[in-house]
Amino acid sequence: MTNTLINEKITTFRPQGYLSADNADRFSKELQDAVKTSERSPLLVNMENVEFIDSAGLLALIEAFRFAKDLDCKLSICSVAAPVKMVFELTQLDNVFNIFDNQDSYLAEAVAA
Repeated sequence: MTNTLINEKITTFRPQGYLSADNADRFSKELQDAVKTSERSPLLVNMENVEFIDSAGLLALIEAFRFAKDLDCKLSICSVAAPVKMVFELTQLDNVFNIFDNQDSYLAEAVAA
């Protein structure tokens, strides 16, 4: 998982592979660290390299979302693969998170705002 600055005001976090009970604690810690270091700037979780997510991975995202909200940091998600997107839809978390088709669509909306 990597953390990158995509411009002066937006940080992106890129998890990879399977987000499951096996690595949920590490994923949660790294994501919350990314929220802390974004210093109230928006954080975009780019999930283009995530192949699978289970309830533990979703819980880590929810915890990070709440943590970001407490720190007045906006957390959004982009580039969600179809099988992962289905999990968001089945759990109705697609109504909780701001999910963008890709990083470019996120940036277009961020610049317009």
